Amino acid sequence: MACFVYILKCADGSFYTGTVRDHSVDRRVSEHNNGHYADSFTMGRRPVELVFAEEFLNITDAIAAERRIKGWSRAKKQALIESRWNDLPNLAKRPTSKFRVNE
Repeated sequence: MACFVYILKCADGSFYTGTVRDHSVDRRVSEHNNGHYADSFTMGRRPVELVFAEEFLNITDAIAAERRIKGWSRAKKQALIESRWNDLPNLAKRPTSKFRVNE
């Protein structure tokens, strides 16, 4: 059974990250665009466009990837969408704190 993590670009420019199993990513995107889930993040941000999808062998791996991606900055998500793999490590680094503890 195929499982996917996917990223949608919403009409307002925001990104939505989700997972799907048991049916195709295209069907899930159609559900978002048709307002299948009235309380969803994408409901008021339609239409949505699929900009990234990755297949996983099991749903637990897909959900773990979804949670990881949801914690990323917009810049890092954009790099993933654009397949800029070399940029991902630098975008993962946190900015250096302005305050240092006396050593």
